[in-house]
Amino acid sequence: MISTITARPVRLGTRPSPMAMEQTGRFADLFRDRYPKTPLDIVTITSEGDRHRGPLSPIGGKDAFTRSADARLLDGQVEATIACAKDLPGPHDRAPGITVGAVLPREDARDVLVLSAGHPPATLADLPPGTRVGTSAPRRAALLRALYPELVPVPIRGNADTRLSGLDTGTLGVDVMIAALAGLRRLGLAERASQILDPAHWLPASGAGIVVIEHRADDPVTGHLLAPVTHGPTRIMLDAERAALATLRGNCLTAASVHAIHDPVTESVTVHAVVLDPAGGTPIRTTTSGPATHATRTGRHAGRQLLDAGATALLRGPS
Repeated sequence: MISTITARPVRLGTRPSPMAMEQTGRFADLFRDRYPKTPLDIVTITSEGDRHRGPLSPIGGKDAFTRSADARLLDGQVEATIACAKDLPGPHDRAPGITVGAVLPREDARDVLVLSAGHPPATLADLPPGTRVGTSAPRRAALLRALYPELVPVPIRGNADTRLSGLDTGTLGVDVMIAALAGLRRLGLAERASQILDPAHWLPASGAGIVVIEHRADDPVTGHLLAPVTHGPTRIMLDAERAALATLRGNCLTAASVHAIHDPVTESVTVHAVVLDPAGGTPIRTTTSGPATHATRTGRHAGRQLLDAGATALLRGPS
């Protein structure tokens, strides 16, 4: 088995954006250090979501970023694909036959406020009424309406670097924007964060700060290679968060947050799950804990608690 594994090249599919290439490079370094005799070839894949400039919902939401990669994976053009977990559709919306093979250590899951170059430091609370706040996430728009109703969420598209450029030149159509701190750090631009938003109030995205590598479920050779590269505690948190999302069966318009915390002392996982009202009304929340060895079960329980509390109407999103 070892000779077979070390002889076969692994083709890794990735989006060509600077952020995607940075995380791909980090994984490639880990993989090549562990398997110096196994060739790892990087294959860039441009998705429908990368080409489309309008809202994602008409072209299938986050599926627009994964359809091309999933197709190449399933037809054998690549052995694995890499992505941010927060950018993946819910597990119930994925093509069958794809599974997570490796998970990199979780980075900072918090969101940040980003101002245009030269703007004096400010927080969301400092911004004047009517300030246009750019975001592509229904979760962030719902949080803005609930916590800062005087501000105006405006949908934006594009990779992080092009958004920053558009913000600075005034061509993005917004005054400020919300971004992921982990993404800014990957680009070496963490200093652009004017305010790091408190996750106790500004709820993180499900899968935020987690990079996953997926492969075909019927490809045990690649699975065998990827498994040792996985960061165990992060895999526990990811499994809990993805299980809750699968139970909720939300879509690309769903404003929700599932954030898991692993406690290495008690070997437990705590899941904070929230479904937000897209109009800014009262959210539905739950918190549940369980053994780290049963992270998936704990995540499913959190999702069921939200459904039992009446979250179904909010999960449908705006009509």
